Amino acid sequence: MKEFNCRPDTVSYNVVIRLLIEKARLDESMGLIREMGLIDLYPDMVTYVSISKGFCDAGRLEDAVGLVKVMKGHGCVPNAVVYSTLLDGMCKHGSLEMALEFLGTMEKENGECKPNVVTYTTMIKGFVEKGRAMEALKVLDRMDSSGIKPNTVTFVAILDGFCKEGHLEEAYKLIDKFSGDELQYDELYSILVMSLLRAGKHKESEKTFRMMLARGMRPSGLASSRIIKRIISEGGVLDGFFLFDALQKSGELPAIDSDVYSVLLAGLCEENHFTEAAKLIHIMVEGKIQIKSPHTEKIIKHLNISGRS
Repeated sequence: MKEFNCRPDTVSYNVVIRLLIEKARLDESMGLIREMGLIDLYPDMVTYVSISKGFCDAGRLEDAVGLVKVMKGHGCVPNAVVYSTLLDGMCKHGSLEMALEFLGTMEKENGECKPNVVTYTTMIKGFVEKGRAMEALKVLDRMDSSGIKPNTVTFVAILDGFCKEGHLEEAYKLIDKFSGDELQYDELYSILVMSLLRAGKHKESEKTFRMMLARGMRPSGLASSRIIKRIISEGGVLDGFFLFDALQKSGELPAIDSDVYSVLLAGLCEENHFTEAAKLIHIMVEGKIQIKSPHTEKIIKHLNISGRS
């Protein structure tokens, strides 16, 4: 640029720095930042966030943390995005003790740099992914003490951890403690049912689901769909129908996947449970629910064999 009597500005440097970061040439990008300082130019916040992410992706966490000091030295105050980027990088690389220490630093900050629901949930996910669900619970307690309410994503993360590690008693205690704040019993127990299914604890998931019905709770459509599909897949077509029927009789039939109706109907026809199949067809007609392919062919085939087509 000197050849054209042009002085590079911040925008010019930022473009080159970001290109270097994309190519994982982090040391060169830091060299340009130092060069900028010599002519009283400094990167903007977007560039600092990009470099922070680059260091984190490369596992260079100490360098990423050191960048915060560089930013402050340049008069650029780190914002919540920078802190969250660093914390996320620490959790992804399993540096949870470092992440906890950094979380403590954030908790002492004022304004927008204080931890929010995303920050705490990131920490909780980090511990759960490392099989440390009970330590994730401590982070949840810190979150609660800070006046930050957990959301659905938070509960999915920690309940998944409890179920995978077999801390079922803690899972039920957690629901009792937090129910009624932002989420109701119905929602939290539905999340628990899904977590139990993901953990392969099928009997416990069905037990919890039936307990919800017995107590007058309304399971989510997703939880209901997954439970019924799981029962059918294990050869319990009639049991799946009876569970479906219980939901229907309660007057609280949730938004079950339309695919469930087709799978259930095909299974009932295949096993010659035509009384139940007729009842299901009536419900489907009233609800304007169409049979999905390839189940249509299966149902017609079994009706032909039985002479009921």
